[in-house]
Amino acid sequence: QVQLVESGGGSVQPGGSLTLSCTTAGSRFTLNAAGWYRQAPGNEREMVATITGGDRTAYSDSVKGRFTISRDTPKNAIYLKMNNLKPDDTAVYYCNVPASSTFYGVDYWGKGILVNVSS
Repeated sequence: QVQLVESGGGSVQPGGSLTLSCTTAGSRFTLNAAGWYRQAPGNEREMVATITGGDRTAYSDSVKGRFTISRDTPKNAIYLKMNNLKPDDTAVYYCNVPASSTFYGVDYWGKGILVNVSS
């Protein structure tokens, strides 16, 4: 069973930076297309950034120019570099592999990791 494991979250002051990592556990599943989503308390889960197997990227307007999604193929990892963090970025961040990239046609999700931006 494919498990997505997020790491790198934590607390940071406004204007600070964090880098989230997403790797796999429990299988030799290769991360091709993937994405980062987030959910703040009381809000719906929203897309933050995505990357295709061909390395095309897309970002939500709220993070464009501040966040960068990337991959490390040898490490089979997806990263989200977050700069100039704002209190509104506070949320649980989830790594995702879309259904179109999985054998059984279902989305894979990590358990999520908390990012807290406050002074």
